[in-house]
Formats: sequence, C-alpha cells, structure tokens
Amino acid sequence: MGNPLDDLDLSQQLSSAESEKRVAAAQKRLLHLRLFSAGLLGPAAGAPGLLVLFEGFDAAGKGGAIRRLTSGLDPRHVRVVPIGVPTPEELRHHFLWRFSPSLPGRGGMTVYDRSWYGRLLVERVEKLIDDETAKRSATEIVDFEDSLVNDGVTLVKFWLHISEEEQLKRFNDRASTPSKQWKLTAEDWRNRSLRPQYLSAVKDMVASTDHSHAHWDLVAAEDKRFARVFVLETVIKRFERDLERRGFSVPESRGINYLA
Repeated sequence: MGNPLDDLDLSQQLSSAESEKRVAAAQKRLLHLRLFSAGLLGPAAGAPGLLVLFEGFDAAGKGGAIRRLTSGLDPRHVRVVPIGVPTPEELRHHFLWRFSPSLPGRGGMTVYDRSWYGRLLVERVEKLIDDETAKRSATEIVDFEDSLVNDGVTLVKFWLHISEEEQLKRFNDRASTPSKQWKLTAEDWRNRSLRPQYLSAVKDMVASTDHSHAHWDLVAAEDKRFARVFVLETVIKRFERDLERRGFSVPESRGINYLA
C-alpha cells in the first residue's frame, strides 16, 4: 500500500484576495453554526459538540489555521487546547485519560493543537512504545473516537502536510526573524532529521484510524492561504453534514463553494 501523502497535490494555491474573501465568508458561516449548535439562535437540544484536531509536521501551519478557525468566534464558545508531553501524573494512567477534561460537551467546541495521535507518531518514532503497543493503541483510538461520535461529538481530523523543502524554508525564515525565533527549537531540527520515520508512522496512522466516523482530512499546506481556506470550509462541511445526519434542521447557508 502506498503512502496517501504521496497523492496530495502540494502545488494548490489561492491568491491573497481569494483566500481573504473565503476565510471571511467561512468564519461568518462557522459563527452561525456555532450559535445554532450552542442553542443561542433558538432551541437546539442535544446538538453535538464539535471537536477539531490538528496534526502535522513542525511549521506546517497548524497555528495559523487554528487562529483563522477560531478568530471569528466568541472566545466563550471555543476552547483551544495545546497538547504537549504527558506529565508524570498523566503517564500513570491510560494514554487517553488526560484528554477527558477538555472534550467538548453537547453544544460545545474544542480544538486540539496536536492530540492523542502523538501516541502513534512521536511515541512510536522515538521508540517509547513498540510496534505491538502502537497497533493496540490504534485500535483503542478507533474505539475511543467511535464512542465519542456515538455519544454526541462531531469529530474532524486534519493532517497538515508540507514538503521537506518547504519545511526547511520555513525553519530558516523563523531562524532569521526575531519575532519568530521562539517558534524554532533544537527539538524541531531533530524531528526534521527523523522525517522518513514520521512519514512511515503517518502512513500507518492513517491506514489504521481513518474510518467513516472519524475520517482523516489530509491538507496540502504548502500554500498557507489554500490550507486555511481548506480547513475552515472542511470543518463547516463536516459539521453541517453531521448535524443533518443527527436530524437537525441546519440553518440555511449563504452559499460557500467548498474547496473540499
């Protein structure tokens, strides 16, 4: 089986004007949907919570995409959770335990900047777990996500992908820009040297955890403007479809021509 990342067209681009227009339209539509699902535009009892998680290579543009996704929303209606290294207390529990407090309830919204997929990516690449544990963990993640969806969560999963050359360009830009230098660490350079291992891990991750209830959207993120529009419009499309699937009358859209 080939690597699904090989099929991504990284040459896809949008002009600045087109991107800004579509981001603004999508932010307005997402706000509309969030107010509806939160019950602030009328009764919407039992509307699903929205959970959007981001994975991707360092400097792939996760932060910028998250900012565009959330900046049009009232901060009270969305929670952004950066996921780092597990604490000693968290390591004493099952690897999924630490995510429970931040999961969205019905009518809520959470965005994860990295996620439980660190188990199948960094922990596997760094050999903190063996292949058998990774395989078992993938099954546990699938079951966990299935239970979330069945219990009232709309789950949207993104992998933001960039080429090795584009990543190096962005690293060098960060290194030479004082206001961006804090974003670049020795660990980033080390992770870059492990790119082949990460590509293999991503391939296995997608193959084992891409299911109808929790589909992976692979984002061609070489052009940041294209990626941000893709992310926003995909979240809207998947949220609308899930609301309809659950029997909700989705508020009328003003007509977004989705990229995805």
